[in-house]
Amino acid sequence: MAHLTDFVVFRDSSMAAKYAHTKMPMTTLFEAYLDGKLDIPDMDTFLDAREDLVKYSITEDHLKFFFTRFIPEVTIHSKKQDERIVREHYDRGNDFFEFFLGDRMVYTSGIFTNEKQALETAQDDKIDLVMQKLMLKPGEKLLDIGCGWGTLTMRAAKVWGADATGVTIAKEQTAFGNRRIEKAGVKDHARILCSDYRDIPKQKFDKISSLEMVEHVGVKNLAAFCDQVYDLLADDGLFLLQWTGLRRGGKMGVPVIGLRPEDLIWGLFMNKYIFSGADASLPLSAMCEALEKAGFEIQSAENVSIHYAFTIEKWHKNWLANREGVLRTYGERWFRLWSLFLGWSWRIARQGNAACFQVVANKNLDKFDRTRFVAHDVGRAWPKPAAPAHATPPAAYGHGKTNGTVAEAE
Repeated sequence: MAHLTDFVVFRDSSMAAKYAHTKMPMTTLFEAYLDGKLDIPDMDTFLDAREDLVKYSITEDHLKFFFTRFIPEVTIHSKKQDERIVREHYDRGNDFFEFFLGDRMVYTSGIFTNEKQALETAQDDKIDLVMQKLMLKPGEKLLDIGCGWGTLTMRAAKVWGADATGVTIAKEQTAFGNRRIEKAGVKDHARILCSDYRDIPKQKFDKISSLEMVEHVGVKNLAAFCDQVYDLLADDGLFLLQWTGLRRGGKMGVPVIGLRPEDLIWGLFMNKYIFSGADASLPLSAMCEALEKAGFEIQSAENVSIHYAFTIEKWHKNWLANREGVLRTYGERWFRLWSLFLGWSWRIARQGNAACFQVVANKNLDKFDRTRFVAHDVGRAWPKPAAPAHATPPAAYGHGKTNGTVAEAE
């Protein structure tokens, strides 16, 4: 039987006496770790053994957080509040995120052929998969809502020949993305706008993507977001939505709350320390229902959760490899927090606590041409459109195959 002291070094004698030979509430443990009251010499070994070491119970700290932060953030979700929350996270510093995201600066799940595949290749392949699912053609107007550092926007223009617009509320992401777009030589048909999603100019786009941004919209604003996307999309257009969501608890769910114990504690940790206000982490059926109520028809839904597990595990390895740089610029607490977040999260994704989905939808109109889906199956071998002279289309898609255009452009 494993003991906590086999994996944790206590710096607080009273805490050591209390928990040395009994399971410790996970929240109490990670709060103590962040405050330096205990050390975790090997985060991976500890997390692999956590089932024998911790318990997932509600603490006084949870109740305080729930009433002072969680409820206000969930119920308000105003532009001003969302701007503050998002910028506190994403404008922390581009180097902070590069310490784990690597060169591509893509903060969403990649797509892998195997666990050993390079992160950069997996991210290029993910972007190409999104473009294929959207059946993107040269010259079409693409909108990417919540574009991050603009890598998808740039690649959609550079490789696929689209007229691409990315939108983010973060100033640092906007500046970074536009610099990269200019360096790639596509600023005449790609741009990043620094804007709240609610202020996107009212026009029509042929294709719309939104990857892991809708969680920040919140449950309160989800119906309005789906209505807005519907209005921005051309009648014959396609919308791809990717998001992460907690699973339903089923028979193992905590009474009233419904989530399973670890899912609940991990979700509260994420909301407090990593993604404040990101409360629309919904199961597949709930998100599809919101889309359908807005007038969308679901064409395909794919679970890419295991790909996210591989992605975050590589992020975690990058973070650990860049420990000295993180400590030098951001300090011990930030290193500890993100070592725990990344290490715990890839395990959460691998064991199914949280899931990541891609859904392709269109307007559910009588006149919508559905015959296009006969030749273009939801698999990975969709035909590519002919690219314009200035674009370099990727090779026939198969996970792990990429022409490396973005890396060369950067």
